[in-house]
Amino acid sequence: MSKIILTAERSLMSDYNGALFLGFMSTGPSNLIPQRLFFRLIAPPVKEENGRAKLAPYGTRKIEAALLESGFSEEEVKVVNPDKIERHISKETKIVGVTSNDPLGLGPASTTFSGETGFVNHPSYNRVKFEELMRKLKKFDVKVVVGGAGAWQLEDERIRRKYGIDVVVIGEGEKVVPELFRKIIEGEDVPEVVYGVAVPEDEIPKIRRAAIGGIVEIARGCGRGCKFCIPTMRRLRSRPLEDILEEARVTARDKDIVTLHAEDVLRYKAKGFNVNKEEVVKLFTEVHKVVRKVGISHFALSSVASSPDLVDEISEILELPNDEQRWLAGQTGIETGSPRLIEKYMPGKAKPFSASEWREVVIQAFQICSDAHWVPCATLIIGFPEENEEDILKTIELVEDLREYKSLIVPLFFVPANELGEESRFSVKKMRKYHWELILTCWRHNIKWLKPLAKDYFEGLPFASKIFMKKFIDWVVDKVSKSVEEYILQQIELTR
Repeated sequence: MSKIILTAERSLMSDYNGALFLGFMSTGPSNLIPQRLFFRLIAPPVKEENGRAKLAPYGTRKIEAALLESGFSEEEVKVVNPDKIERHISKETKIVGVTSNDPLGLGPASTTFSGETGFVNHPSYNRVKFEELMRKLKKFDVKVVVGGAGAWQLEDERIRRKYGIDVVVIGEGEKVVPELFRKIIEGEDVPEVVYGVAVPEDEIPKIRRAAIGGIVEIARGCGRGCKFCIPTMRRLRSRPLEDILEEARVTARDKDIVTLHAEDVLRYKAKGFNVNKEEVVKLFTEVHKVVRKVGISHFALSSVASSPDLVDEISEILELPNDEQRWLAGQTGIETGSPRLIEKYMPGKAKPFSASEWREVVIQAFQICSDAHWVPCATLIIGFPEENEEDILKTIELVEDLREYKSLIVPLFFVPANELGEESRFSVKKMRKYHWELILTCWRHNIKWLKPLAKDYFEGLPFASKIFMKKFIDWVVDKVSKSVEEYILQQIELTR
């Protein structure tokens, strides 16, 4: 039996029937869709093979690879489904390592849509499932170590005690976790909070088994320096192409798609803020030889606007549109239509353009995406410290100018990070009239495009899941949307 069990909270331990972006629904209130239906039809559990999860979150796969590279054997390390974790913990098990992106529902999406700060005062699916897993693990005599993008939420000692967490790993874990686990197994004392260190690009371990969503990391960090975002404060590190292709081949054994992941896929091997077209073209060309369907996780609008010919060439490489892939979707950040806020909180976001050009950059990038069959899934941030009505009105005007472009635009509450204090956290209680007007503008934009996007996106789902999601979207657009709009209009009237 294994000394080390790796898992993740249940909303991360699903491939969402191959529709990766449905994973964002886990940040919504857990009473939106009954949990039994949600985790059966929308987020079914990953399959197991020989007692191991066939797919797992990419971060979990990285820790698995780091442990194996450091000398732990395959028999000592096992990645499992959290629903069946009781079957895998034995007397030999010393550590259960848990990955969580948002354990307490304090991330931007969760705090916007659920919980005490959100539109619906009900805990998010991801928080519910994290707490459920922690309750399970309290029954066993093992050390519980939690890491992942949301580990910062567990730094407080009182929170760790409440959930029975022995150690929290914050930041990149590949270099620090193997030695940490070795010390725990040998009975040595270890810190309760461990901070990871940046891993050089050529030392990032290569995954041994496929990741959920077909994720393959091509770069880490960003370097744009947005004051509210931790990844943008880290130096951009692009991985060697041969490492990326090796992981793509691993993923292709179990998935029919590879999703290239970076804060901005267009800045792979970039020189400063200038796109390195030759390297990006080579990347997509070589990965496309490994697997037919290639997706992306994130891209920057400033990179799109600065290199429209590159966007077109990527679409040509992927032969968009085709029967299997009508368009290429990726997450991107508009954040605001206010040049003042761009200059104050994210001066590097517009580069190689200036903050004063941001509005034109966004519109131009959406036009380029539309022509190349790319669909931006864009975020806005509302509630910046020192934000004023004029800033929001400029954002509303920008969203209205984007209405003709196939896309989704999701407003999220400001969540502090780095040097910005906790007191700056935004909530629904702080919303003013102009915030509600922005919400209404985004709602109308999304309702316009929801059905056309869903029709293509859900086509590959299993029959029962496809029918369920189609009916759910029809219900939202045809029934709920009018009630939501009426509610928002009421809030506009009631709020100063």
